[in-house]
Amino acid sequence: MENEGLGGSESCCAACQVHPPAWRSARAAFVYDAWSRRLILPLKYSDHTENAAVLAHHMAAAAPDLLMHATVVVPVPLYRTRLWKRRYNQAALMAQHVGARAKVPCMLDALQRVRATRALARLSAAEREQEMERAVRVRDRCCHHIEGQAVLLIDDVLTTGSTAAACANALMRAGARSVDILVAARTGRVDEQNPRFIQE
Repeated sequence: MENEGLGGSESCCAACQVHPPAWRSARAAFVYDAWSRRLILPLKYSDHTENAAVLAHHMAAAAPDLLMHATVVVPVPLYRTRLWKRRYNQAALMAQHVGARAKVPCMLDALQRVRATRALARLSAAEREQEMERAVRVRDRCCHHIEGQAVLLIDDVLTTGSTAAACANALMRAGARSVDILVAARTGRVDEQNPRFIQE
């Protein structure tokens, strides 16, 4: 895990050196705690879509370098049944606001979940990897738009890193030049599947 403290020093954990993640770097605006949950959970489950703009403001403020590097913004996708029940993808709402702030184009439907997956947090690393294997792909009609791009991948919470890994791998297979991760919050859980983090 890569960290940036108050002094600006950076380091990369042994796990990331042995198993480099598919993405270049990752950033979270908040730790997933009681305060950030008051913004994220109502957005995710209670139709408080106005919270997407608030979270995107903090995400953009936490990652000016990632925004400067990005050439396209892409949200983590929902599987179609979950999208139908929720009626919106909270990651897509945040991606729209982040892209607008950075004046970077946003491709809301570039990624597609091709099958439903179980909740990952309680699975082992091997089980998570198996669960997410080829669960996400770049839509055929979007592949030529992804090729050569520096992609900024947006999500609400990063817990195990498995979903982000599946998305990043799909983007890299489609020819993306690089993938960075920007999330509203990260949990305190860290394991060998998690990304390198630069924590503001």
